[in-house]
Amino acid sequence: MDYRIEKDTIGNVKVSSNSLWGAQTQRSINNFKIGNPGSMPLEIIYGFAYLKKAAAYSNHKLGVLEIKKRDLISKVCDEILDGKHDDQFPESIAIDLGTANTLIIHNDKVVVDSPSIVAIDKRTDKIIAVGTEASLMQGKTHENIKTVRPLKDGVIADFNASEQMISLLIKSIPALKKRFFTPSLKMVICIPSGITEVEMRAVRESAEIVNGKEVYLIHEPMAAAIGIGIDIMQPKGNMIVDIGGGTTEIAVIALSGIVCDKSIKVAGDVFTGDIIYYMRTQHNLYIGERTAEKIKVNVGAASEELESPPDDISVQGRDLLTGKPKEIIIGYREVAKALDKSIVRIEDSVMETLSKTPPELAADIYNTGIYLAGGGSILRGLDKRLSRKTDLPVFIAEDPLRAVVREIGRAS
Repeated sequence: MDYRIEKDTIGNVKVSSNSLWGAQTQRSINNFKIGNPGSMPLEIIYGFAYLKKAAAYSNHKLGVLEIKKRDLISKVCDEILDGKHDDQFPESIAIDLGTANTLIIHNDKVVVDSPSIVAIDKRTDKIIAVGTEASLMQGKTHENIKTVRPLKDGVIADFNASEQMISLLIKSIPALKKRFFTPSLKMVICIPSGITEVEMRAVRESAEIVNGKEVYLIHEPMAAAIGIGIDIMQPKGNMIVDIGGGTTEIAVIALSGIVCDKSIKVAGDVFTGDIIYYMRTQHNLYIGERTAEKIKVNVGAASEELESPPDDISVQGRDLLTGKPKEIIIGYREVAKALDKSIVRIEDSVMETLSKTPPELAADIYNTGIYLAGGGSILRGLDKRLSRKTDLPVFIAEDPLRAVVREIGRAS
């Protein structure tokens, strides 16, 4: 009995057999996509049942197939036969596809929290690492390996890399990891408010390729508002400032809609670049992105006057004058100077959005204040600085990094 079961990276199953089915059935199997078994002809379902029975009870008929192959065939048949109604009951997941980090919620739990980065072998164009493992390689690779961030400024910049990254992260979900085939998925994905139709289509197509049968897109400020706990259904204005890795989203929300908004490409990545530039120009020290990120997290600040300042940290890099490794000590005041121009751009954008807000909603915002979400809002002193600029109370969301994904998890 000569047959073979294979599955490619996007979920197509190929079953080769000369003895079980005819040529027409064979073509149908080769075109069959996992996650849509309900469309299988009845004779193929019978064929898989027969194949499972042969694998389980007729060892002598399997010929040269090893025990592992026999068990694999039995498992594959089980999943296909048990998954006939997968389209009627798809798995629901929510994805916050961020420039810096990707978060996935499944069954109301954050099951994936991973850096949005992949490592690719240049010789084969295959992904060799994703997420945390790939981030550890950043800045330390040789000529045959490159690290890529598939998303830039909140949108997909490398379609193929993003597709493979999403696919691998979905497969790493504990509940789905043990399954040979990825089930059909109902997906809710958050997107920047300033996204174009072309960029929106790229997100949707990436989701569909990784077996997303139902794909819903939700704007980040709206997701953040509900994640914070704001009742967006009320005829009441609320202002959200979501500072992510690639973009800062500023929006005034009322009656389940965005009344006015502004999206600027000044966020965590720009802060990282500012720190690298400052270290190079002020200390003649060349540092990488990972080191700059460490500085931002440990001593990052938006103001030179903090109530509880962090301790200074040591930073190592390459001396631009001598070429030798070098270490310096840096404190939060220097980081605040490095980030000042970028913070001013965010302040100006908030003021511009307030100036476009209808007067009745402006009156509501005077009473409710401004809500901060996203990883950038953790920057020390940012809330106080925005409050001084706008003369409004500013509140930071509880667990701001996950405020967006908490909402889209509920939406899924």
